[in-house]
Amino acid sequence: MKCTSIGLTDPGLVRPYNQDNHYTDPEGRFFILADGMGGHAGGEEASRIAVEVIREYLETNWDAPIDSYDLIEKSIYQANEGILEDQVLHPERADMGTTLVLVLFREDETWRAHVGDSRLYRWRNGELNQITLDHTWISQAIRAGEITPEDAKYHPWRHVLSQCLGRRDLYEGIDIQKMDDVQNGDRFLLCSDGLTEEVPDDLINKSLQELENLEQAAKTLIQNAKDGGGSDNITVVLVSVEGIENQSSEKNENSSIGETENQLLNENENLAVEETENKSIDDNENP
Repeated sequence: MKCTSIGLTDPGLVRPYNQDNHYTDPEGRFFILADGMGGHAGGEEASRIAVEVIREYLETNWDAPIDSYDLIEKSIYQANEGILEDQVLHPERADMGTTLVLVLFREDETWRAHVGDSRLYRWRNGELNQITLDHTWISQAIRAGEITPEDAKYHPWRHVLSQCLGRRDLYEGIDIQKMDDVQNGDRFLLCSDGLTEEVPDDLINKSLQELENLEQAAKTLIQNAKDGGGSDNITVVLVSVEGIENQSSEKNENSSIGETENQLLNENENLAVEETENKSIDDNENP
């Protein structure tokens, strides 16, 4: 399997700082994106700690005799502990936190993990699907039938996260899944909500459909977000997959994990909720 990638970030048009962080592994093994919150310094530091700790842990333990699920889980736990320790050392950043989305290619397997509302999409053959489910209060309420998607668009809690790094109860909220149904030509999009707040899925799909060059596509997505208002920091990581040998579509379609993945995709299609402002655990922290 061969992965090519591009990662770009932009502060947007409103905020003078950038609380997003990302990392694209030069060897194409893993890709990380984090969107911090909790005031200027807090958000920047939380996302920086998350990306750096996870990157260092994955690089150090890549060849260790540990399965990929545990490798990812332990890297995220360490990142969370790093943020919690910083909160103690710097009380002015006690409310900081960050989202996380990660894709990993190891031993002919593909894994994804996320916490919060930074998203992972898959683009294949002209069709864009959201892979992750947002960890937001409003998303949970819709799934429970407590609120309709239409009402959610205007709900005052629509930006409140149900989970993020920087909390002691994180252990209940990490979503780690193996993705069996990966094919040559797939493109994965990791993005902060600075993109999805401003750019609808159909326009994201159009950009990926029309622009084969990853850098051009990423630049176009960021410009689309700025054209839509640029109210938040915008970060985009695009990963293109090639070189998969001995693919078996039938096997992938029949795998239980593949069925779980498809169920998540269908749920996301039904739970499309327009988000137009910057999320945080407490919107009062936003300037």
